[in-house]
Amino acid sequence: MTTIKEKQLARFAKALGHPTRVLIMNYLVNLNACYFGDIHAELPIAKATVSQHLKELREAGLIQGSIEAPKVKYCVNKENWALAQALFTEFFAQQPPKVCCTK
Repeated sequence: MTTIKEKQLARFAKALGHPTRVLIMNYLVNLNACYFGDIHAELPIAKATVSQHLKELREAGLIQGSIEAPKVKYCVNKENWALAQALFTEFFAQQPPKVCCTK
């Protein structure tokens, strides 16, 4: 049975499962906040594609946005970023068995 922690970890992993979204997170994590236009200027891809990646990150809770008409400002959701760090750390801290299955 899947736990809430496992579901949340999988959601974060899915959101970070595309190199462009990892790039966006790397960009945002070093800034206090950033406007959509700044993110788009940093990435060599179409605005619609940037919007889709931001939507995925926002739905996963890794970023948040606020509207400052006519612009949208994005930043890292610090609470969920800390949760993602903890979940990934716990997941990767597990030690596989010393003996593995063989053919």
